[in-house]
Amino acid sequence: MDYATVLKQIAADVVPLVGTGEPAAYIPALASVNPAQFGMAVADVDGGLYGVGDWRTPFSAQSITKVFALALALAEGGGGLWSRVGREPSGNPFNSLVQLEYENGIPRNPFINAGALVVTDRLQTLTGDASSEVLEFLRQESQNPDLRFDADVAASEHEHGDRNAAVAHFMASYGNIDNPVPDLLDHYFWQCSIETSCADLASAARFLARHGLRADGSRLLSRSEAKQINAVMMTCGTYDAAGEFAYRVGLPGKSGVGGGIVAVVPGRCALAVWSPGLDAQGNSVAGVAALDRFTTLTGLSVF
Repeated sequence: MDYATVLKQIAADVVPLVGTGEPAAYIPALASVNPAQFGMAVADVDGGLYGVGDWRTPFSAQSITKVFALALALAEGGGGLWSRVGREPSGNPFNSLVQLEYENGIPRNPFINAGALVVTDRLQTLTGDASSEVLEFLRQESQNPDLRFDADVAASEHEHGDRNAAVAHFMASYGNIDNPVPDLLDHYFWQCSIETSCADLASAARFLARHGLRADGSRLLSRSEAKQINAVMMTCGTYDAAGEFAYRVGLPGKSGVGGGIVAVVPGRCALAVWSPGLDAQGNSVAGVAALDRFTTLTGLSVF
């Protein structure tokens, strides 16, 4: 597959959409990002890395880090995590509290905020430093030791994190949070603040395309566990637009309100795309279109 040529074609095709949508206004540190940026990278299972546009420009990974936290929690603690968080689409916004009360504090899936807090709580119990575990994993898999937390973004999320705090306290009242809520929120906000590029994220997500094998050839997850994560990404990874994303793109994907999206073609490659303008569901407008074009041009999808 000539990924370099495909990426150049995609970049040309999505030009009219770059700059449309709105950056995430509810996190002030993200609201000021220039929306007229676009980058995309492909990391194939054989170690190749290809990119176009602003593919090496750092941006806030935000909810994309939930994928890596989930993988580490499964690797460290096994499938017992699934008794504390479900695997079903929520059909509600990512920060909703609506379902928690009548489902007894068990979040629908690990990619809405409530579910991600449970995953981070479990990873904190297993490792003692959940946010640093995620950062170090990303550094190793991307082979970029300079990846870092963005203190301004973390502080901004702390300042505007009342709803996440409410969700965490509510789940704690049902016994589904083990660590002190302030400590949990601290790790969650730092994790979301990790600054990466498309090149970093595509490389780091390659283990899911390789059925659980890390960059050094060691096994992080079993094939079954890697399949589980890809499946939940497919059904739950793009907030309450997961059905539309599956229909248009046909790949497991996870978006973040920083404007990034990671996607996986099992057995072939991992992709990352970034453009800060978001649609009403919190997904990158140009990013979704770029992934749609990728599957159209290459014929690569899980269907």
